[in-house]
Amino acid sequence: MTQHRFHHGEDEDDVALWEDQVMATVAGEVRRRRKELRMSAQDLAERCTDIGHPIPRNVIANMESGRRATLPLVDVMALAMALDTHPICLIYPVGYVGDVQQQPLEDPRSTWDALQWFTGEAPDSMDTESVMLRNFRAHATYHQAALTALRGEDYERWKVRTANNPAMRAEALLAQEGYARQAARAMHALRNTREDIREDGGTPPYLATELSDADDEAPDDFTDTTEE
Repeated sequence: MTQHRFHHGEDEDDVALWEDQVMATVAGEVRRRRKELRMSAQDLAERCTDIGHPIPRNVIANMESGRRATLPLVDVMALAMALDTHPICLIYPVGYVGDVQQQPLEDPRSTWDALQWFTGEAPDSMDTESVMLRNFRAHATYHQAALTALRGEDYERWKVRTANNPAMRAEALLAQEGYARQAARAMHALRNTREDIREDGGTPPYLATELSDADDEAPDDFTDTTEE
């Protein structure tokens, strides 16, 4: 990001360029977050050094005051780590900045909407969202669903073993069967999603130990018998 200084009369509209606005937003949020944590510019500089990406105190001060000419992406990442936040929160500080200019030559829009565009959570009207990104999001959903179902099934299995009376045992058995069906559906979807990722030339994410068989071939006779 490059900063351009503007003075009255220098630009016919007296409006800073898009990159200036992006940099000013990041600088403002760095300053706000630093003060929230009661850190001085020197404290922040030392923290950046501790994490392995030194940013001198005077560079931080110049950035916050608008005198720094550039702000590399790696600096944004290091500053976020040093401030115990996420880079996206420095670029799109939702709750602290109401509107930002998402793209050059566009009017400002809601910071929340801009953040969702940046993260790919809100595809544009042309539906240009990355298929790989969509598959990875689906993978995370199915992965968590499968884990939750399997752990629920294990818990109900324990309740079956320790039930004090037939009614409690029957109730636990019914719940166990329900979790087992949920786990089967989630594992089936997880297998399909991992296969989709591979077919698109990607490498699926790591699996939790309990889900290691998600890379095994799915049963040919799998059917979802859940009633709508």
